[in-house]
Amino acid sequence: MRKRTEGLLAALGPGLLMAGAAVGVSHLVQSTRAGAEYGLALLGVVIFACVVKYPFLEFGPRYAAATGQSLISGYRKLGDWALGLFTLITLGTMFIIQASVTLVTAGLAGMVFGLDWTITQLSFAVLIGCIIILTIGKYQGLDLIMKIIMAVLAISTLAAVAFAFGAEPNWEVLHPAFGWEAVWTAAGFAFVLALLGWMPIPLDVAAWHSLWTLERAEQTGANPSVEHAVTDFRIGYIGATVLAVLFLLLGALIMYGSGNSLPESAVAFSAALVDLYAVSLGEWARPIIAIAALTTMFSTTLAVTDAYPRVIRALIEISGAADEEDDAPNLHRGRYITGLLLVTIGAMIIIHYFGQRFTTLIDFATTVSFLAAPILAWLNIRVVTSEHMPAEYRPGPRLMMLAWTGFWFLVAFCLIWAGWRIF
Repeated sequence: MRKRTEGLLAALGPGLLMAGAAVGVSHLVQSTRAGAEYGLALLGVVIFACVVKYPFLEFGPRYAAATGQSLISGYRKLGDWALGLFTLITLGTMFIIQASVTLVTAGLAGMVFGLDWTITQLSFAVLIGCIIILTIGKYQGLDLIMKIIMAVLAISTLAAVAFAFGAEPNWEVLHPAFGWEAVWTAAGFAFVLALLGWMPIPLDVAAWHSLWTLERAEQTGANPSVEHAVTDFRIGYIGATVLAVLFLLLGALIMYGSGNSLPESAVAFSAALVDLYAVSLGEWARPIIAIAALTTMFSTTLAVTDAYPRVIRALIEISGAADEEDDAPNLHRGRYITGLLLVTIGAMIIIHYFGQRFTTLIDFATTVSFLAAPILAWLNIRVVTSEHMPAEYRPGPRLMMLAWTGFWFLVAFCLIWAGWRIF
């Protein structure tokens, strides 16, 4: 029993990194907007999205623990076409996603520190901070920071919801019928698609998670069992799902029906977000909540900033584009740093030209992620059921049933979206 517990503790970390990456734009922005604009009408959508995406995200750590290789390696074994699809999706979304999470963090930083800077300057400062931490602290620093932040976030969010219920809110907003009229509009349907795109997190994070699982194994010197890797994932995933529901409740209890709309500007949006907490907890909590929100979003930006360079490095090395040389460890690290700079530059270009249209950029990024979801879901199913996956570690019948149900749901909803856009 003791050995089993020690093995689980050694495996813990990647799941919280995944949760930290999730509890960012999809939670602080999209879940709050869902509650503020539609009451509890979209609560079922949030929970359903988390359920149907579960298998595809769990396949990442499952494959890594079972094979000792990343999910990206699994794509390569399916064929060049599979690796090419994943590469296209990654290149098509990474700069937008990086820019989106950085914008929220930059807006919070400007508000907390009272900086009269442009959103481009604030975003650049945030990304420089991420680069410094990741180049000096590496994975160990990222892992430690995320564990502390997730604990603080969970406690503060639960407290905020408890105080919101205790502040005599408009109880009628909790009726399931409230908000549905606004959902059945063009704007409402578009928002549902955007919400599904990143709730609780895009499906390409399965590949990130597999890379973090392998990095954690290298750090601890012990390969996790499939059971421990999946348990670590479930802890993070359930936590991310619960927090999504809590943020939606806060938006519904405090902002729905108030007539106040959430602003387009990242800085103004961040101020409104902190107001949301301050109204429920009291003005004394404003600086505490502001710092907590900033820390949360910074951890998300940090996780995303770490993930994309790892993916770029893996794509280069797995595709065979890089030759193995005597100084392979140095080249391995160098490719990560190069990817880090590439992602930063690309995100800064988008922020500079589109940063003032904050919520529009977020909706665009989340919709693109939603449309890519069926492709990634299908690839992940193919990988974990292929001959390269040990038979004893392949998903069981119930998990596969949920996976195929989720896959056909994603396909159907994408077809509905296409029909809606055309007609």
